[in-house]
Amino acid sequence: MVGRNAAKGDEPLKLERLHRDILAPQLDVFIVAARDATARAPYEALRAALEKLEVPPELTARLGAIAELAINSGRVREAYGPGAELALWGLFQKTPRGREIAESVAALNAALKPLAGQAIEGVNAISRAPGAYALTIKTDQCQVVIRFEPAGVRIESLEVG
Repeated sequence: MVGRNAAKGDEPLKLERLHRDILAPQLDVFIVAARDATARAPYEALRAALEKLEVPPELTARLGAIAELAINSGRVREAYGPGAELALWGLFQKTPRGREIAESVAALNAALKPLAGQAIEGVNAISRAPGAYALTIKTDQCQVVIRFEPAGVRIESLEVG
């Protein structure tokens, strides 16, 4: 799950050169696209932090947003390969948003543990909204609806009996 140096509290997030090499071109696009100095400033600060291979806590959320966009768009895999994508995923998990998603997955897994050993009677998936899906699992003892969305995963409903 989330490994060492998860950038909690006031600790800077340590980067590897590979992270910098993947993210620097992404940030450069944002810097060029920003129309004024005020809009550019946070991206320039993050770009400078990348060069130092250390991102201060106040910039880790922005770093996570850039990493998430790079991963979800497929750009990282296309340009650098699956190993780079995996490295960036590891970094993303150390950002605030990455930790939130990891926590939601851990909570879901804990909630699903009681289903172990129950006979599955049906499984169904539906789309709830763009980027949001629900998986219904019906067992001999309950029915659980799991919601998958960009913010993470969660139990949407649980019926017992």
